[in-house]
Amino acid sequence: MRQDGRARRRGSIALVALASLFVLLPAVGLALPGQTPPPTPVPVPGGGTSPSPFPATLQAPAPSNQPPSVAAASAVLADLDTGRVLWGKEAEERRPIASITKIMTAFIVIQRSDPSDVVTVSPDAAAPARSAGISELGLVPGERISVQDLLYALLQQSANDAAVALAEHVSGSVDGFVADMNAEARRLHLGETRFASPNGLDDAGYSSARDLAVLTRAAFESPLFATIVATKVHRIPAPSGPPRMIQNRNVLLWLYPGAVGVKTGFTTPAGFCVVAAATRDGVRLTAVVLGEPGEPFSDAAAILDYGFASFEQREVVAHGQGFGSVPIGGRDVQVSAGEGLSGLVPVGARIRRVITVLPGVTFPPAMGERVGYVEVSAPNLKLGRVPLVVSALPGPPPAEPGPWWRRAGSAVVQGVSSVLSSLFG
Repeated sequence: MRQDGRARRRGSIALVALASLFVLLPAVGLALPGQTPPPTPVPVPGGGTSPSPFPATLQAPAPSNQPPSVAAASAVLADLDTGRVLWGKEAEERRPIASITKIMTAFIVIQRSDPSDVVTVSPDAAAPARSAGISELGLVPGERISVQDLLYALLQQSANDAAVALAEHVSGSVDGFVADMNAEARRLHLGETRFASPNGLDDAGYSSARDLAVLTRAAFESPLFATIVATKVHRIPAPSGPPRMIQNRNVLLWLYPGAVGVKTGFTTPAGFCVVAAATRDGVRLTAVVLGEPGEPFSDAAAILDYGFASFEQREVVAHGQGFGSVPIGGRDVQVSAGEGLSGLVPVGARIRRVITVLPGVTFPPAMGERVGYVEVSAPNLKLGRVPLVVSALPGPPPAEPGPWWRRAGSAVVQGVSSVLSSLFG
């Protein structure tokens, strides 16, 4: 019996040691890229952490041209190149977004600092308030570390201490940085967004799936951002000892063909969240999943699959394309497209074009003058607006029949009539 008890105790110790090893994988550098993501610890509902919360396979249905059914409270599919929303579920609903907040943090840091800048870690940044210990790089007070390495820790490992260090470096204080975040949200016209911290631990912040798609598109304009969010593992020097190996928590980088980012997040109020991006055959899509009760990656994959299966890149208006004539001052004026318009449209969809003449345009307009616009749409999808410019003017009206002296007399009468009208009218 004593031997059985010792064996059970040895087995329990081994399991604890194995779990501890999984928890420490990102720190000790044992997580290696492969066909499936190595275990990475993240917080789980009810408290604590799980050493292996990520799926080894995605539970997404076969790609279909029917909109996906997702368990998430809010979701969006958008064209990453144009920002056009292709599909959504409660797309404008305000929701807590947890560590998805860090997309804005990275966006501002990349705009306002150089990757080679060196940050000296403050005591506050080394131990940020309410930080979940597993979501930290393990910064120490006085440590000197580059902005680029902090960005890798921020976006890959979701390091809360890195978020605070970057905020202090860019704006002088966390409060100042939060003010800058909200100013940037207003500049991007993110009407359903408010930030309360640089890391998302304060759930007073919120956003919407649509706003996050807009923010993600803006962030992808930075090659550095695009590189970091697509990287699986990264090595960061430590103040002493071996370098710290961090691992991306976005399982789609391993499991979804064409995945190129972006960011995961979890708090109990926010649920599981992910902003995902993928590219295939020149088409770039982003999927935002908020408030998922379980792992969010399968729903993100289903949304992306729907996008790749159901939409195609098309030129819907060519630059210079003729649109016939429009009436201006009682005369027909030839118009054409002042610019082209391309984008993702439903496969096989008929394109609708509606022409509008600008009010107040008088005859004769100048060649090339903008006199209207054409609105282009597909079923349930607005594609955009293209200006219409003058491409040809009508010739002079035909001469009146009859002898020349009669036509001349008529012209004189009309001229005198016009003068009298201007004087006494």
